Amino acid sequence: MTAVLDKPAAATDVPVPRRPFAPRGLAKKILVYLLLVAGAIPTLLPLIWLVRSALMNSGQIFVSPPQWIPKPFAWDNFTGALTQVPFARYFLNTLIIEAGVLIGTLLSCSLAAFSFARLRWKHKNLVFGLLMSGVMLPYAVTLIPTFLFWQKIGMVNTYVPLVLPSFFGTAVFNIFLLRQFFLSIPYELDESAYIDGASPFQVYWRIILPLSKPALAVVGVFTFLGVWNDYLGPLIYLNDSDKYTLAMGLASFQGTYTAQWGYLMAAAAVVLLPIVVLFAFAQKYFVEGIALTGLKG
Repeated sequence: MTAVLDKPAAATDVPVPRRPFAPRGLAKKILVYLLLVAGAIPTLLPLIWLVRSALMNSGQIFVSPPQWIPKPFAWDNFTGALTQVPFARYFLNTLIIEAGVLIGTLLSCSLAAFSFARLRWKHKNLVFGLLMSGVMLPYAVTLIPTFLFWQKIGMVNTYVPLVLPSFFGTAVFNIFLLRQFFLSIPYELDESAYIDGASPFQVYWRIILPLSKPALAVVGVFTFLGVWNDYLGPLIYLNDSDKYTLAMGLASFQGTYTAQWGYLMAAAAVVLLPIVVLFAFAQKYFVEGIALTGLKG
C-alpha cells in the first residue's frame, strides 16, 4: 500500500496568535507619562512666568493671587523694549562672535581630538592627561594675566580676545568629548584609507568628521549656549556700547528700565527665543551625540 502523506498546512492556514490586551502595561505607561509631565511643569514654570509677564503691564505682573492669562495682552511691551535699546545691533554683534567661536572651536577641538584618538605618537597619553588637568584651573586665576596680555598688544575693546582663543583649542571639555566619540569609530576605516594613499588630514576630513556629526552637534550647541549667555567676557573686553552683545545689552537695559517690568520681561523673552528654537531643532542630534559618546579610553 502506498502511504498517503498529508500536505503541510499553508502558511496562511496557521492561526496567528493575538497579543493579549495588557491593561497593566498600559497603566504603567500612562503613569510614567504623568510623572514626566509632573516633573516638567516645575521646570517650565519660569519660562511660562517670563512669557506671561512679557504680555502684561507692571500692575498685572505682581497681582496676588497671580494672574496667568494676560487681560488684555500687552503686545506693545515688545515694540517698546526693542525700540528703547538697539537690540538689533546687539544681536548682530553676538552673531559675529558666535560665528568666529563656533568655527574656531569645532576646527581646533576636532583636530586635537583626532590627534589624541586616531594618531600614534610618543607620550600622547601623558600630554592628554596634562591637558585634562587644565580643567581644574579656575577661570579667575588666568583672568587678570590674560587681560593684561590683550591690553598690552592693544586688543581691548575689540572682538579678538573673545574669538581668537577658540582657534587654539581652549575648550578642553570639547576635546575630551570628541576624543571619546572618535575612539568609538572602528580604526579599520583609517587603515583602509591609508592603504589607498590617504593622508591623516584626509582621513580626518573625509572619514572621521562625516561620521561624527552627532558629537559635533553637541559641541556646537554647548559652544553656542556658552557664547550667547557669556556676560563676563564682553564686560571685561568691550567698552563701547555699539559693540555690546545681547547679554550686556540686556544687563544695561535692566539697569536703565528697572521699574518697567513688562519691557524687561519682553526683552528677556526676545533674547531667550533663539535658544529655545535652537534646542527644538537640535534636540535629536544633541541626545544622539550624548548617547553615542562612549567612555572608551
